[in-house]
Amino acid sequence: MRLVPLWEADEERAYDLQMSFLPEENGFVNTARGLDREGFGAYVQLRKRNSQGLDLPEGYVPDTVYVLENDDGDYVGLVNLRHRLNDALRQGAGHIGYGIRKEYRGRGYATAALALALKEAWKIVPEEEIYLSVHKDNPASLKVQLRNGARVDHEDGVEYYTRIPRP
Repeated sequence: MRLVPLWEADEERAYDLQMSFLPEENGFVNTARGLDREGFGAYVQLRKRNSQGLDLPEGYVPDTVYVLENDDGDYVGLVNLRHRLNDALRQGAGHIGYGIRKEYRGRGYATAALALALKEAWKIVPEEEIYLSVHKDNPASLKVQLRNGARVDHEDGVEYYTRIPRP
């Protein structure tokens, strides 16, 4: 299993994967939903520039979108790794977001994706903890985070906010 930066992935297969997610599903925000193929190609190039800190919208930080590829070569999920926090991320989504394609859920892919994302995060994230959040109506994702060393830091009426300390 491996994480492939979106711009290094097979674009047709990545497009198919991205379109399999709703615009917002269990807390995973899919900003590419609804793009046509041409628009998706431009989106991929924008995501590459954003990962380098270029062409960032106001209030955004550099981030890298990865495709999770399983050992059979199937594209099974997406991971978004934000390179650092700003105030909005510190109070909300945090460093890492992930989503697994419906037909691959419940097979341990999210746990593996987060473990791989953490390895990448510790190479670039300056903070001493990785911040994550999870909708309270998504207990499977909370278990994924806890399996990867998270602790619940606090909660509100909608979400748990978890933290994973630097090893």
